[in-house]
Parts: sequence; structure tokens; C-alpha cells
Amino acid sequence: MTTAVFAFYLFATVLLVSAVLVITARNPVHSVLWLIVSFFNAAGLFVLLGAEFLAMLLVIVYVGAVAVLFLFVVMMLDVDFATLRSGMGRYLPFGLAVAGVILGEILLATSGWLGGAGVAFPGLGVPPDGMSNTQWIGSQLYTRYVFIFANSGLVLLVSMIGAIVLTHRQRLGTKRQDVAAQVARTPANATRTTQPALGQGVEL
Repeated sequence: MTTAVFAFYLFATVLLVSAVLVITARNPVHSVLWLIVSFFNAAGLFVLLGAEFLAMLLVIVYVGAVAVLFLFVVMMLDVDFATLRSGMGRYLPFGLAVAGVILGEILLATSGWLGGAGVAFPGLGVPPDGMSNTQWIGSQLYTRYVFIFANSGLVLLVSMIGAIVLTHRQRLGTKRQDVAAQVARTPANATRTTQPALGQGVEL
């Protein structure tokens, strides 16, 4: 057994075990930590495939930002998980139906089935001589797939705006900044000169 084959089985085994522990762990903090372990092992598999750029993105973006954000949110929020699990039985049939659809899609994708000749894009193949994997991905992403890349950016923008709209609430009794009123203030209406007598305070 070569070193590459041993590394593949090691990364794949740890990835599968950590993925199962993400779902089965009772503590949500432990679930996030196991998710970070699975991301690291998936990055190792990308390195074995020669896709070092994707491995770097997986570590920097998902481990360094998304998973750490999940960890801080779970630790800061006082979530009553017992209350959340109380209504699980009502949504179990719908959840099983969604899981069945996703399982069918995964089986179709892994079996190599294509919906039509013009549906799937032709493979990119290996990078040309003298060009690294990162350069090859960038040249194809910003030339051949530039419209798909731009549309994905629009989708992320819409989702970000939707998240802001959903979390923005009008709170009563809070003071808000009025930029126009601040700019329009003059020394005449902003200051007041008084000469209080000895022993007297200033009336506000």
C-alpha cells in the first residue's frame, strides 16, 4: 500500500466518522467541533486529488469563518434544545420525504446518469503544461463560466439582503441617529450661555 492510498483511506475514514458524529452528538458545541474535523479531512482529500486551491478555500472559508461563526453563535445563544426536540414527531414524515428526495438525487449523481446531452458541461480535464491548478481554475472561472459566477454572486447578495430584512425589527423606545438634524445644528441652537449665582446650579 502506497502512502497516497494510506492517506486516502485515513482521511476518508476520519471524514465519515466525524460526519456521523456531527449528527449524533448531543451537545451542539461538540457537533460544530466535529464539523471542523470533517472539513479538515475533506481538505486533505482535495490535496490528494491535486486541487490544492479548493483545499485552501475549504480551510480558510469554511473552517476559518463559517464553522467558527457557528461555534460562537451556539455558545452565545441560550437555546433550549429540549423544547426544539418536543415537536420533532410532527415534522418527521416531511423530514423523511425530503431525505428520500435528497438520497435519490445523490444516487442519480453517483451513478453517472445525465439528463440529456446538453445538460452537463464537458469536463475541464487536467491543467495545461506550465499552468498550476489555481491558474487553471481562475482562467476558466472568469472566462468560460463568468456568467454563472456572476449569477452566484447575485444569489448570495439576495440571500444576504433577505437575512438582514428578516432579522431587522423595529424596537420601541430606542434612540436613532438623525444625520440631517445633526448636520443642521448651529451654535445658536446647540449651546446656551448662563451665569449662575454663587451656590446655584445650572438648570438643564
